[in-house]
Amino acid sequence: MKLKIDEEADALHLRLSDGPTIDSEEVAPGVILDYGAADQVIGIEILYLSKRPYPVNLMDFQFETRPKKFAERA
Repeated sequence: MKLKIDEEADALHLRLSDGPTIDSEEVAPGVILDYGAADQVIGIEILYLSKRPYPVNLMDFQFETRPKKFAERA
């Protein structure tokens, strides 16, 4: 999983899986889902970060992990 913030493009891109993007769909204003070969979401792009009501600040990111015993069942 990769998270990239492009300040010049004013966009955030979260890549969930490797592989080529086959299709993309704007599901809300400035929110684009990228789909892979199996028609699954492999990426999420959020545009106009600085213009959103709650601008993205990298210092605000919180990461959570599940205990390994739960992750193995998923």
